[in-house]
Amino acid sequence: MVSTAQPVAGRAASGSGLVLLTLASGQFLMALDSSVMNVSIATVADDLGTTVTGIQTAITLYTLVMASLMITGGKIGQILGRKRAFAIGCMIYGCGSLITAIAPNLGVLLIGWSVLEGVGAALIMPAIVALVASNFSRADRPRAYGLVAASGAIAVAVGPLIGGLLTTYASWRWVFAGEVILVLGIVVLARRMADVPADRGARLDPVGTLLSATGLGLVVFGVIRAGAWGFVSPKPGAPSLFGLSPVLWLVLTGGLVLLGFLRWERGRQRNGAAVLIDPAMLGNKLLRGGLTSFFFQYLLQAGLFFVVPLFLSIAMGLSAVDTGLRILPLSIALLASAVGIPKLFPDVSPRLVVRLGFLSLFVGIVSLAAALEVGVQAAVVTWPMLFAGLGIGALASQLGSVTVSAVPDEQSAEVGGLQNTVTFLGASIGTALAGAVLISALSSSFFTGIADNPAIPRQLSSQAQVDLAGGVPFIPDDKLDEALTAAGVAGTTKAEIVDENQAARLDGLRAALGVLAVIALIALFVANGVPRRQPHDAEPVNPP
Repeated sequence: MVSTAQPVAGRAASGSGLVLLTLASGQFLMALDSSVMNVSIATVADDLGTTVTGIQTAITLYTLVMASLMITGGKIGQILGRKRAFAIGCMIYGCGSLITAIAPNLGVLLIGWSVLEGVGAALIMPAIVALVASNFSRADRPRAYGLVAASGAIAVAVGPLIGGLLTTYASWRWVFAGEVILVLGIVVLARRMADVPADRGARLDPVGTLLSATGLGLVVFGVIRAGAWGFVSPKPGAPSLFGLSPVLWLVLTGGLVLLGFLRWERGRQRNGAAVLIDPAMLGNKLLRGGLTSFFFQYLLQAGLFFVVPLFLSIAMGLSAVDTGLRILPLSIALLASAVGIPKLFPDVSPRLVVRLGFLSLFVGIVSLAAALEVGVQAAVVTWPMLFAGLGIGALASQLGSVTVSAVPDEQSAEVGGLQNTVTFLGASIGTALAGAVLISALSSSFFTGIADNPAIPRQLSSQAQVDLAGGVPFIPDDKLDEALTAAGVAGTTKAEIVDENQAARLDGLRAALGVLAVIALIALFVANGVPRRQPHDAEPVNPP
């Protein structure tokens, strides 16, 4: 198949800076409000007169809609044209942001944010991947993908800072109101982008769409609920099926549905019918290597962004604004490496950069885990954040180019759908895994500590283990102090319990970071699937 993307990329070269700004702004937009919403849950719940659980449901639904429709969104981009799909997605997203900004209750918030923004994002994100391919030559793609990916990661990192400032001095609604203006600007600027013409022969596969959305939805929902229900054994009070957690059944069922989806696609392809994705793409070693590395990157990134804000805000007692400022070094290092590596070392081995990226993440995670001690200051996160930022930026500078360049440019939208699906799965698993390990280690350490502490009555220790059978909550010292006072615990006993909780909390954080460090080491070996040569140095996949 002859690519039309390369000639288009040449014509777009003069406006490449503006194109890059437009696409990076879109990626930043996709990540920002999720980050802000996560740090403003209580404030949003109070404003809408609902519960924290209700807002958490909205967040879960938003993630489900995006993850479930991402592959379909990539196919729609192929049918309509990537630029048109991008613009339509932005308009849907903008409408959702407007509705969210003026939402009077949870029901309207669910429609605006969870549904409309989720659908818009499912169109936008695969289109961004494809539009980079159609606007930049193979030699320029590492820099372009690096900046676009960095903008999304930076949005996640600065989300607590922006959310804290707006929550403190204005309202969370201004985030979504500002997004409407940003969307309008992006749509206007998008007119300058070059595009590959729509595939006139492409058709949507309704059954494939249903199967992929159902399978992905089940897997992602199961992973999201793992923290509350347990991975395999159900937590106390959680539902169960045949003595096992529903999470296991959801993930297994979702996996079987996805296998059925791939079998369905192969059958349609043999019969010459339209397919949602080309199943042969998954047999591409370079594409698999890139997607697998993406999975590990976002797993580690999400796990780190879960643990570090908890340490700063709960263990250290920092405000959302101060927490955001402490994470800022990560954003600076991330941007520097994502843009600097392709510029300074355009011919460097992608495999080497990816391995160094995972190694830098490993160093950052291990150094933070080693530094966590009782009485430590918040500044202890600075160097670990710098190492983590350098690692994430290094990965961002290579992986997008690796995945898209592994297939003909006509399939870039499909790759975008797969790539974003994998990243959502990685992020969901990273957050759930870090949370589960943290609570498990915290509970074990706390129960052992109070049981072995002679200042704490054995009867009180036994009662605590019964009352907290579902896991010790990760709460600040002042909240624990209030709860103990309300329960009639005072004096030396209360002080000893608070001290044991402090030590156990750090044990939980170290355990979660330890698991992430092991995964970072595993990722070093998985990076074998990433090519040694830059795409512009290798034989083109689709030579003209």
